[in-house]
Amino acid sequence: MGKGNGMRPFWEEDPTAKTAAFPGYAKELEALRRAGRFRKRRLYPESLIDFASNDYLGLAQKREQLHQAVSLLDKYESHGPKASMLVNGTHPIHRQMEEELAAANGFEAGLMVGSGFLANLSLIEALVRKKDRLFIDEEYHASGMMATGLFGERVEIFRHNDPEDLRRRLRRVSGGRKIVAVEGVYSMGGDLLEREIFRVAEEAGSLLIVDEAHSAGVLGETLLGIFEYYGIQPGLAHVKMGTLGKAYGSYGAYILASKEIVSYLENRAKPIIYSTAPSVVDTALALVNFRLLRKRAARFHRRLEARRKIVTEELGLEMGSQILPVPVKSNRQALELQRDLMGEGFLVGAIRQPTVEQPILRIIPRLGSSKKALRRLLRRIKELE
Repeated sequence: MGKGNGMRPFWEEDPTAKTAAFPGYAKELEALRRAGRFRKRRLYPESLIDFASNDYLGLAQKREQLHQAVSLLDKYESHGPKASMLVNGTHPIHRQMEEELAAANGFEAGLMVGSGFLANLSLIEALVRKKDRLFIDEEYHASGMMATGLFGERVEIFRHNDPEDLRRRLRRVSGGRKIVAVEGVYSMGGDLLEREIFRVAEEAGSLLIVDEAHSAGVLGETLLGIFEYYGIQPGLAHVKMGTLGKAYGSYGAYILASKEIVSYLENRAKPIIYSTAPSVVDTALALVNFRLLRKRAARFHRRLEARRKIVTEELGLEMGSQILPVPVKSNRQALELQRDLMGEGFLVGAIRQPTVEQPILRIIPRLGSSKKALRRLLRRIKELE
């Protein structure tokens, strides 16, 4: 067998025969190094004072919350998702989290998703159909921008946080659904969504997707996010996406919307249909953290405002969110300043392209680090300017 055509069977092939070598990615990596854009995962010393993470409320450090989550899990036979949400992966804890989030935020229904990245892919990939048009802020999360590649000319990227540019673009389009995608707080600049964008979307009869990854747990009297902050009652044409891996101190994401939209996503959103259900352990931790936040919202709110007040006192800047971007001249300087601050005991983010157009130090005045340490860091930042 295999010899009738004059060819050797594979088990008799000469192992010394030359084959083409895979070229690899060394040149690309070197180009990233030269541009100051090379990245590498690091384990930072726990002794560093953390002003880099999105753990806005410091809940990721609360050991008692972790113990409560474990106690909650002990009530059930299984603690793993086991399958996709639509097979057998929906756990009672998922359902509790969905129902409590939806009720607190004023939406009809909720849907747990594995991550914010998957949630954005789910929303944009599924909701924008053949005759529809997507209008997306130019500084929207990378997960949403990546999904726009599916739609070609059916995507309109409007100027960042610019209601008038959005209004002009919406008026030029007729037929099909109009879907607008924005963020409640923009993740790098820390600026809040312009309230007028809610009005513009409503005037155009469009569906409004609000990514609240960085506003839920931070804005509003009870820290529910940008809807509460502006006093906007969610309607059938509103979709809220949020994450569990930031203010809620865990991992995962959720989508809040009308029952119709949630049902539609269950049937058409590929990342939901074909992914294993979200981690039950992480959802349990987020659930106990969310309940704590609901109980002590006023106290958390006061503490967040106290951190923002310190920034105003030390740098003369008014903060609308818990994100403080400090512009720097180059990628190299961003990395050097980050390293120097680490030498003084502080950890801050050094954010470079393509995440931002111009490099920044990204500082988070989070509750897990002391006010005294924040003042010391900000005074050091002022010396560097």
